[in-house]
Amino acid sequence: MLHLRVVCSAHHTDAVLALLRADLGIAHLVVTREVAVQPPGDVVEAAVARESAEHVLDQLTDLGVARTGEISLTGIDTLESETAEAVERAAPGDAADAVIWEELVTTTGEESRLNGVFLAFLVLSCLLAAVGVLADSAITLVGAMVVSPDFGPLAALAVAAVGKRRSLAGSAGLALGVGYPVAILVTVLGAALARLVGLFDPTELDHLGRAAFVYHVGPYSVIISLLAGAAGMLALTSDKSGALIGVFISVTTVPAAGFAALAAVAGHWTQCGEAFLQLAVNLSGITLAAVLTLFLRREHVLPRAH
Repeated sequence: MLHLRVVCSAHHTDAVLALLRADLGIAHLVVTREVAVQPPGDVVEAAVARESAEHVLDQLTDLGVARTGEISLTGIDTLESETAEAVERAAPGDAADAVIWEELVTTTGEESRLNGVFLAFLVLSCLLAAVGVLADSAITLVGAMVVSPDFGPLAALAVAAVGKRRSLAGSAGLALGVGYPVAILVTVLGAALARLVGLFDPTELDHLGRAAFVYHVGPYSVIISLLAGAAGMLALTSDKSGALIGVFISVTTVPAAGFAALAAVAGHWTQCGEAFLQLAVNLSGITLAAVLTLFLRREHVLPRAH
């Protein structure tokens, strides 16, 4: 269940109450009149089944509530109510299949903005990946994958493609287009410094063990990226965010970027090119699979036309 809060002008209140009363997914409808100060008006609250939320938002938007007031939805962590359970059972559809489009757009939009925090995480993950390669440490490489924030912009690109959101595509493209070059450049500088002080011997790249997968491109690179992209988008659109950790540690994006930086400093240009190809294959595969997953789930994902 979700908590719905509507702040609206008094002339909208009766219409809001009528449409909420008519929806099978609404429980515990409450109205408090003349409490809103700026703008003046009433506050309507209710518990709404997740599978009904998108339809309710559409109707409230059609009323024009958002133009002069507020419509907000927040998760309810704990709710003890037999009436709410009955409402969930009566609501059409399944909560696991329910997707709130604006929530999806907001989530991916927030995760795809180019800012200092995004750059810091991407730089740190790239540096971790480089250290993982030099130490031949699979654990460190996994840590770099988990720290990396790059799935957010990739998911945003998929949402933008399916939902035709140009601004979202632009912000996601900017985050990736600036973020990765900055992260790789910082890693190149770090690797050059490590070589200068004797911590990095270029010949180490010729004898990699468990870390060699980060630049070896093959059929499994494509398969893994496609499966990870599908799993990641399915997790985002089914409220199963815990599954995203598995996505983060299954793709070779940041590890490939970290290795490319090391190979560039070592002058191993063939390996550097293979690493960049690995990065491109994974980024493209994830995005393509995410787009296809959204298209397959479009009846649950795309908002209806107004």
